[in-house]
Amino acid sequence: MRLNHVPPDGGGGGGGGFEGGKDFASTPAQKKKAAEFIEKHLEPDTRKAGATAHESTGGAAREFGPHDGEGWLTGTALKAAGKTWGEQLTTLMNRLGAEKAALRATHTLFQSTDAGVMGVRKPSAMDSY
Repeated sequence: MRLNHVPPDGGGGGGGGFEGGKDFASTPAQKKKAAEFIEKHLEPDTRKAGATAHESTGGAAREFGPHDGEGWLTGTALKAAGKTWGEQLTTLMNRLGAEKAALRATHTLFQSTDAGVMGVRKPSAMDSY
């Protein structure tokens, strides 16, 4: 893998998922659509998949765990893996929420920046002096 060039097909990481193609910039409508996609699909689907995996791992850990003082180390390992999975799922869900909020806040940020660049500002109490 080489990190110091652009692939011949223009492919690579991110971009292109929401009508954006190869351009970094996107419209407020595209940002809104991306935030809605995260809210309506990514978050619930990720939460559901994470819960399913957590339940499956927990069930397997119980089956391989100690019974009457006897058990396999596999049960303990699965329990530890399930704990790690849960922590990673929480981190991912928090990240998705933060990305959704950032997409929604970007419009406000750019609107404020544009107003500042254009010389538009809010009235000040000092204007009357």
